[in-house]
Parts: sequence; structure tokens; C-alpha cells
Amino acid sequence: MKRGCEVMELILKTMIEQFKDEYRWLSNFYPCDLRFRGKLYTSVEYAYMSAKSEDEEWKKMCAEAKEKPGIIKKKSQHLELVPNWEVMKIEVMRACLELKFSQEPFKTWLVETGDVYLQEGNTWGDKFWGVDLETGEGENVLGILIMTIRGKLQE
Repeated sequence: MKRGCEVMELILKTMIEQFKDEYRWLSNFYPCDLRFRGKLYTSVEYAYMSAKSEDEEWKKMCAEAKEKPGIIKKKSQHLELVPNWEVMKIEVMRACLELKFSQEPFKTWLVETGDVYLQEGNTWGDKFWGVDLETGEGENVLGILIMTIRGKLQE
């Protein structure tokens, strides 16, 4: 039994499974001021959501951040998306994440994760940006983007 516990500890040290609790700062919802496309946002999520539409009122709502990021995310499901959104969404996310992790304390915290695998594990079924913890399925695009940024910061 002791060996099993040691193996589990090793697995936990080589992977951050979810962006919550002590790793909440990895989440796009975590408060972080960043200037994206000329506007100031208070999280990666607000900046990313603002890019989904050309509607200036939408961008203003995202920048003012009067509603929680989860509510903005839900409202974005009813937007008329910018042309080619599916093609450009990863690059938009990368740009937002680079802005976040180029500043302190996020830069130091990210570098301090070393070579630990970062997984955006979730319970809401997101298999593109993360991994569905119930099924173990998912592309983990968000985790991969953050690990790529970490690699550049470590160079």
C-alpha cells in the first residue's frame, strides 16, 4: 500500500489537474488587469470574450466587468461571432494569455511550476480547452497554450 501512495504522490507532482484552489491563478477567470486591443480588462476571460464580436457595446460590457466572467461566457453563446472565429480563437487566447503571464506575479508563479503538466480539468464537459474529468476526454488546448508560454519564459 505504501508504494501505491508514493506513486500517487509522484503523479500529483508531475501534473496540475485543475485550475482551482492553490492553482486558481491559472484560470482565465482569475483577476488580472490586461490591455488587449486598446481596452483594459480585468481577466483573460473578459478580454477573450470581447474578441468574439465586433459589437462595441459587447466589448464595453466585457471591459466594464460588472457581471461575473461565467455570466459573460454564457451570454457570448448568443453573439454573432466575428468572421473566422473558429480559425482565430486559439491565437486570440494565446495573445490574452501572453499578456497575463508576461506580468508579475503570474510570470514567476508559472515559471515555478517547472515542467509539471498543466491540465484544465473541468466538470462542465469542455473537451476543447480542457479535459472532462468525468470521462478523461479532452484536447486541453488551454493547458497546452499555458505550457508553451511557460517554455518560452523559461528560456
